Amino acid sequence: MTYLIFITLSKWKQAPSKEKMKRLDQATKTFQELEKQGIKMRVYWTLGSYDGVTIIEAPTEKDAMKAILLFQDVVATETLVAVPREEALKLL
Repeated sequence: MTYLIFITLSKWKQAPSKEKMKRLDQATKTFQELEKQGIKMRVYWTLGSYDGVTIIEAPTEKDAMKAILLFQDVVATETLVAVPREEALKLL
């Protein structure tokens, strides 16, 4: 199966709190369910303009959106579609 790659940049909507972290923990528990559906997510907290980066591998755009929407009440996001370097070189 071919997977599409999405890079999601995120910023906290409000300063992180214990309540928000509980909400994120609940959403994070669904990662295993998403993996069963072929959606893989890796989340990184970052320094700089964005508070986090999530790498999503999913079969379709709709599958990636399903994963991203889990966090919309906590973070504002911007998602980019990525193409592996090897595939991009074939386009030249």
